[in-house]
Amino acid sequence: MTSLDTPAELDAPPRLDEAARTALFTGARTANTFAPTPVSDEELVQVWELARWAPTGANLQPLRVLYVRSPEARARLLPHLADTNRERAASAPVTAVLALDDRFHETIPHVAPFLAGLQPALEQDDAMRGEMGGYSAALQAGYFILAVRAVGLAAGPMGGFDKAGVDAEFFAGTTWRSTLVVNIGHPGEGAFRPRLPRLPLEDVVRFA
Repeated sequence: MTSLDTPAELDAPPRLDEAARTALFTGARTANTFAPTPVSDEELVQVWELARWAPTGANLQPLRVLYVRSPEARARLLPHLADTNRERAASAPVTAVLALDDRFHETIPHVAPFLAGLQPALEQDDAMRGEMGGYSAALQAGYFILAVRAVGLAAGPMGGFDKAGVDAEFFAGTTWRSTLVVNIGHPGEGAFRPRLPRLPLEDVVRFA
């Protein structure tokens, strides 16, 4: 007889306390300056260990991460950032370059073996592959920022950079394509600007 009981690992998630909600959402803001406090490899691994579990379309997991932290690598990255972002990145001990792997579908036999027919379909259809990969990579980028906050670090996501330049500098000869850069560290002096307004619920939420 098959049990219909819900396995423990599929139980409803626990309700986060107010401190966790504040850290992840209501009190979280983009950091613009960073303290010189180092960020350890262990902390950066923890970020990904959290982010990688969040759901993606068909479990495709197209996001890839490059942690730029050495002085040499940072010197190579900074020229490709917009002028307004260069100083922010220069103050951060680590900048993560988030990238979409254009060949993410090659891992389908491992991550989604129940979708055997999807791999050849994505191989033949560049537009569909780009749409599916871009959607899930964007989801994962959001998860990544939350994971940074969850391990007690500040995140400073930035879209203003020369993607082609970054790709040529760091991903030449690979299938990775940069999508976002995220400064990571402990907030410095004047790191956070005043909170900007959010749209009211009545303007953006409907119940049917």
